[in-house]
Amino acid sequence: MTRIDAKFAELKAANKKAFVSYIMAGDPDYETSLDIVRGLPAAGVDIIELGLPFTDPMADGPTIQLAGQRALEAGMTLQRTLDLATAFREQDDTTPIVLMGYYNPIYSRGVDKFLTDAKVAGIDGLIIVDLPPEEDSELCIPAQKAGLNFIRLATPTTDDKRLPKVLQNTSGFVYYVSITGITGAAAAEAVDVGPEVARIKAKTDLPVIVGFGIRTPETSEAIAKVADGAVVGSAIVSEIAAGKSVAEVLAFVKSLADGAHRA
Repeated sequence: MTRIDAKFAELKAANKKAFVSYIMAGDPDYETSLDIVRGLPAAGVDIIELGLPFTDPMADGPTIQLAGQRALEAGMTLQRTLDLATAFREQDDTTPIVLMGYYNPIYSRGVDKFLTDAKVAGIDGLIIVDLPPEEDSELCIPAQKAGLNFIRLATPTTDDKRLPKVLQNTSGFVYYVSITGITGAAAAEAVDVGPEVARIKAKTDLPVIVGFGIRTPETSEAIAKVADGAVVGSAIVSEIAAGKSVAEVLAFVKSLADGAHRA
């Protein structure tokens, strides 16, 4: 059982929905990023998604693209991202960390070495958006064997024919992308999301968490009511981009987490 599995078991026993936050590792710099990540659990975050900076983030909108650029310019690398996770683990050995990004930096490092290093750093799961199920032998299956969850995205265009393929080697949870397009592009609507979550849950026992387009506590609550939890990324990254203090960013995160936990 991974930390992700344990967290969802704990939430289910408490009849609570999950709140997941996304932070770009190293944005705006390593130390500030680490301070924010260390403060997330106390702000109500159940699972941390740690963005891996990459030069060509094709699934991300301008907000997260710019966050990645800031991180890269500040000297962030895959190794520094793992270092950040290691530093976080010195103070917190229970909050799950999901590394979210693209395959190129992992491929460049070497899959076996990456998986060993990620496990040592305290990474619990991976979301690699440019590796479809047809490429499961590349990273998904080795990751599962190494004890890491491999979390797959389902989208509004994932039809009933495609869904079983998406789900077949997924573990931890299913990440449902509430809108078509890139991150930060539109607002999520619970009325649209609810039937899609139900469709996915009919095919899997895994929790279904919804992300993309959630920017307010009210939307966080509305989405969590029709799913097993909510993910917020771009709205939090925007606060960091605006130069808000660590305390201000964490206060905003807490308002979103409180919304999800009211559901």
